[in-house]
Amino acid sequence: MKKCFALIFMFPFLTIAQLELAQIMKGNEFIGHLPQNIRWDISGEKVCYDLLQGKELKTLCYNHKTKIIDTASENLIFFDRSQSSFERQYEIKNNEISYWDKKQKKKSLVFSSALRISNLQRVNDQSQIYFQIGKDLFQWTLGESTKLQQVTNFVDQPIEKASKNEGYLFEQQQELFEYFSEDENSKQVANGNDKLKSIYTGIGDVISMEIHPREAYVLIKKHQSANQKETSYMSFVNADGYTMTKRARPKVSKNEPRQLLGVFSRDKDTLRWVDFSSLTGLQLVAPYTGKSDSLEFPEDRHLFMNNTLFFEEKEAAILDIRSADNKDRWIVLLNLKNARITELVHEHDEAWIGGPGISSWNMAPGYFSWWEEDESFLFQSERTGYSHLYSYDLSTKQIDAKTSGGFEVRSISPSKNSDKLYITCNKTHPGDRNVFELNLKDSSMKAIFNKDGAHELVISPDESYFAYRYSSSNRPWELYLNRNKPDSKAIQVTNSTSEEFNAYNWIKPKSITFEASDGKPVYARLYEPSTEKKNGAAVFFVHGAGYLQNAHHFWSGYYREYMFHNLLVEKGFTVLDVDYRASDGYGRDYRTAIYRHMGGRDLMDYIDAKKYVVNHLDIDANRIGIYGGSYGGFITLMALLTQPDEFACGAALRSVTDWAHYNHEYTSNILNYPETDSLAYRRSSPIYFAENLERPLLMLHGMEDNNVQFQDVVRLSQRFIELGKKNWELAVFPVEAHGFKEASSWTDEYRRILELFEKYLK
Repeated sequence: MKKCFALIFMFPFLTIAQLELAQIMKGNEFIGHLPQNIRWDISGEKVCYDLLQGKELKTLCYNHKTKIIDTASENLIFFDRSQSSFERQYEIKNNEISYWDKKQKKKSLVFSSALRISNLQRVNDQSQIYFQIGKDLFQWTLGESTKLQQVTNFVDQPIEKASKNEGYLFEQQQELFEYFSEDENSKQVANGNDKLKSIYTGIGDVISMEIHPREAYVLIKKHQSANQKETSYMSFVNADGYTMTKRARPKVSKNEPRQLLGVFSRDKDTLRWVDFSSLTGLQLVAPYTGKSDSLEFPEDRHLFMNNTLFFEEKEAAILDIRSADNKDRWIVLLNLKNARITELVHEHDEAWIGGPGISSWNMAPGYFSWWEEDESFLFQSERTGYSHLYSYDLSTKQIDAKTSGGFEVRSISPSKNSDKLYITCNKTHPGDRNVFELNLKDSSMKAIFNKDGAHELVISPDESYFAYRYSSSNRPWELYLNRNKPDSKAIQVTNSTSEEFNAYNWIKPKSITFEASDGKPVYARLYEPSTEKKNGAAVFFVHGAGYLQNAHHFWSGYYREYMFHNLLVEKGFTVLDVDYRASDGYGRDYRTAIYRHMGGRDLMDYIDAKKYVVNHLDIDANRIGIYGGSYGGFITLMALLTQPDEFACGAALRSVTDWAHYNHEYTSNILNYPETDSLAYRRSSPIYFAENLERPLLMLHGMEDNNVQFQDVVRLSQRFIELGKKNWELAVFPVEAHGFKEASSWTDEYRRILELFEKYLK
């Protein structure tokens, strides 16, 4: 590839007279493709990122010494801070294990397989690595006697002997050839292993294995699926002209999956399951009926295993565990020799455990790490109402807060100095993501990147450089580089936006707060037209995802909607984007304010927003529309069906109409189970309020949506038909899923929304 110098020329903003809907609905084809997945190569000289070029995702690297951007070398290995103390750094790519020798500065291939390789692990002995193939763990020894050895031989059930019904030839094969009794993974992978004893693990799947640094014990995690019926949906537009039935996720129910934890002893060749029955409150659940007394299950609640910390000097581990209903969390000490636990920390939330940096929340791993090896560890918790960092001292059993205040710790990057961390948080404003250096000894915080916007930090191997993506509310993500020195000047590595995008003077929305009817502050983004253009009407946007933030200071994931709001402002509309209750970034009480009633407190924030714009922004109370997608579509439906006099019209995109038909993981946290808390589901589901429809409603839905399935909007449509409702329309998109792909679909969808607002708000 032709090399190019990374000199950045900023295009001047030249105001375009009018935005075109079809243009902005092209998304990144119009904006430009932005750098993603930032990481350092092992040398520390190159910061690399992925960029879509045409239809191909390519890896590009910027060398801070030569100031050149080039395509990534095939021999490149990316830096993993967890391996920073080792002379060799390993990686898995395309089912091949390779390592980079730091002294020789050379990459070498270790092992290649036709089977999927995962879960690469290091131990105290630098000549050993472990990895997982299928449901078993393998050991690779490097050195004079390089060899591969299978460590475990787990099977789901005992192998039954051949029955007479299987015939003479079958029995003869079993008698003559060992080949037919070997595990498939062993046959294809192991080289000359001694035959391992089969260990029966029972029903379920072995999903992960972790080996202790001393190599004597292996923790295995077994997943048992719940008895839940899968759903399906139809695909109508296919190349062969036939319809196709596609499988999708189950619906929410009281049937919970579970995970089991076993301790496998390599010396004894035995597997012992860990007994968690002594955990505090394991049978206690929140009172769904509103009674003050708690209920008890006849059996212990199911559990999920999150992070593990192994001790270096003793055969033990620290485990982070949660209940399947997500109302309790425990941190325990596990003795590997006898598989017994000692409870260290217990947290309970009558709604649900969550927040950034806390495992299993929002499908992200939490922060859980040693501070002083074998003596104290660090974890995040919402115990004060905001997600903060805490330490636990194993000798004193003391828990100390390392951060505190009315803000959230969003992410944490380790340092070579064990008493220092780099944390990203929203200390300056809920809508910022700034970087601070945290001193764990005295809990002091020193600002590194502190301006409005968001910083996504990746530190170089030697910590001499900070690489980060940065964006503001009207400028998309770009890659920057800073020396790790005070007052270091930033180098902008990428300039990804197109000339067409740069030619428009994009609005920097105002950050405002207003007081809700319960006295709490609510944050919002405000887009205002000039006095000459202002038409006295307003559009309210409702972000989706349930737990997401959009009234922030950085580039929105809703970039098409952001550009659409600029177009609405050109036409004289005032636009308000509210971070309603349950939005991300505001702490535990904000997050759980919708417990057992979605479409309650969150919708009331929009009613209060209406009062604000009418009283402070000279907006006509009878000319306010509302729209949004997914959860935003749900709120739009609840607005028109439970508060029918408040909004002039609404557009509901890919919206949930009945929570009993949505997925288990998200819904059960907030509404419990439909079988045990039907009241929460009935008062939270728009389909039960269909008779209240009065104002114009436009519904838009992809027919191949495997998340909020097309069935949702079909069922609500049938209710409207049976009730004789006339003021509604349904637009369907045959080839689209939950997130639209085709620019033509986006354009058609937003043309209809724009026409709705122009017809009923002007």
